[in-house]
Amino acid sequence: MKKSFLFSLALCAALLVSCTGAELVSSSSSKAKREFRGAWIQCVNGQFLGMSTQQMQRTLTQQLDELRRDGVNAIIFQVRPECDALYESAIEPWSRFLTGQQGRAPQPYWDPLKWMIDECHKRGMELHAWINPYRAKTKTTNELANKHVAITHPDWVFSYDGQFIMNPARTDCRDYICTVVDDIVTRYDVDGLHIDDYFYPYPAAGQTIPDDADFRRDNNGIRDKNDWRRDNVNRFIKQLSETIHKRKPWVKFGVSPFGIYRNKRNAPQVGSETAGLQNYDDLYADVLLWVNNGWVDYCVPQLYWQIGHKTADYATLIRWWDAHAGNRPLYIGEDIERTVKNADLDNPASNQMPAKYRLHSQMSHVNGTVLWYAKAAADNIGNYGHSLRDYYWKYPALQPLMPFIDDEAPKEPRKVKIMKMHGKNVLFWTAPKGSGWKKEAYRYVVYRFAQHEKVDLSRPERIVAITNNNFFELPKGKASYVVTALDRMSNESKGVVKKVK
Repeated sequence: MKKSFLFSLALCAALLVSCTGAELVSSSSSKAKREFRGAWIQCVNGQFLGMSTQQMQRTLTQQLDELRRDGVNAIIFQVRPECDALYESAIEPWSRFLTGQQGRAPQPYWDPLKWMIDECHKRGMELHAWINPYRAKTKTTNELANKHVAITHPDWVFSYDGQFIMNPARTDCRDYICTVVDDIVTRYDVDGLHIDDYFYPYPAAGQTIPDDADFRRDNNGIRDKNDWRRDNVNRFIKQLSETIHKRKPWVKFGVSPFGIYRNKRNAPQVGSETAGLQNYDDLYADVLLWVNNGWVDYCVPQLYWQIGHKTADYATLIRWWDAHAGNRPLYIGEDIERTVKNADLDNPASNQMPAKYRLHSQMSHVNGTVLWYAKAAADNIGNYGHSLRDYYWKYPALQPLMPFIDDEAPKEPRKVKIMKMHGKNVLFWTAPKGSGWKKEAYRYVVYRFAQHEKVDLSRPERIVAITNNNFFELPKGKASYVVTALDRMSNESKGVVKKVK
């Protein structure tokens, strides 16, 4: 038994070591100029409970700094886990996951969503506000604030497995959620609005969704209750998409569904060779309909399993999503801990990170990754974070294009010049001419090329800054610099060249 124990320890250590250079080089390309590189920052796990305002800001600052060094260019920040708010809201109460008591404001006072938007934008990152639309109470919450929707409108929610769920069958529930989202999008400069995999509740043994009366009263002419439930969710997704884009057309609406759409045994024509819980049949979420109808702007299936999983093989699923969900930008939800604790099937001395990123590079429609979860990357579990910064995400990346929202690039920056400031060369520019969100510059990209090197803006390794500023301090040495402008949808202008002689 002692030898077996020592062997297990050695094996675990092997799984957690960093990948070798040869393994990395043989996997995916590290030079994708456009790629969504996201990370989820959750609150519902209680990671911020008991922290003061200063402690939470310090923790988030540390995570953001590490994630930026790892190459992350988008943060998906949980702001509404149970019909509550990690932001200043006149509609819903402050979250207990922020202050320890639902309805109690943070002291000293601050607005986490506004703070996170500012901090992410300073680092050249997007900020996507993440809400859980239907969940009104988690299992661990025992006390609700007086203005919580389950108190003010108890008929809007039903109890299921220790949770409260907003009833997807009710029009007033859909309208209420859209009102909350419209408030967020109106008052905050978010780059995206994100929902995850909680639609109808995950099935629990011995539990029944109490919607017989709703079905009898208003079934929309649909005879099958399962189809009716899917229709309820479909109506909500379409309404939510329209709400967001009516207010701010540039705000990206993303969904992160459970990793299996349907199993082949349930749907021979479209299902995957899997045997797990299903979006379509068990959560009543017809994700492919939303993608194909253009109701969502990006899709992030949660492929949290390992390659070789018996009922939900990662390789099978990434190929399935690539083949079926390419009508909108497709990013993959990656579980860091499960990736680094499982050995590569073809190379047991390595964890599965190289094999998974190799699969990413082989897919036609996969153009990004979202990390579950941010803290695991910031803490460099299994050397995952440092592998990103040293290889996979070594160079900066612009956001993937979304021509279905806007495909017109802004004009190039004006008055680009180099000036001496306190003995240092500083590159300055002014915004290009253009009015309206489609033509205004939102960020800028600065490239650096060696003195006699050909200027080639397709090379992300030459990007030295993606910034909201209109200046950039230049390092010493002769070089050519190019400045381009990005609009809200990351369409890129032509470049303006300046040489340091």
